[in-house]
Amino acid sequence: MGKVLIQETEQFIMDVLILALEMGGFSVMGSLGLEPDFMEKIADYRPHVVVLDYRLDGKKAAEICALIKEKYPCLPVLALSCNSNIHLDYDKHGFDDYIRKPFDIEELYTILRKYIAKSEACEEEISDL
Repeated sequence: MGKVLIQETEQFIMDVLILALEMGGFSVMGSLGLEPDFMEKIADYRPHVVVLDYRLDGKKAAEICALIKEKYPCLPVLALSCNSNIHLDYDKHGFDDYIRKPFDIEELYTILRKYIAKSEACEEEISDL
């Protein structure tokens, strides 16, 4: 299906996301917190989509999103948040989209499939150059 790298700060949520996505046919790598080697994980795992926990003011997630977009402009980065105003803020910080917590599994699958397809199309364009 597609490879998803998820960064989450809560172990329980991480476990649920990994289980749900694997049941949906996705290949998943989890990262608890924002570890110093997070960018290396992206380089090694080569995900189609990155999902970042947009916690509180989202400042750290926005910084990581900017780093990802600088190095991998075609890689979709999604904000995962329980913030009620995430729909107003996600794109201001460079995110391609957002997933609201608590999440609906089918909606989660739909959003990820949409961005996996965009990521794959971008990879094909680059390889054709």
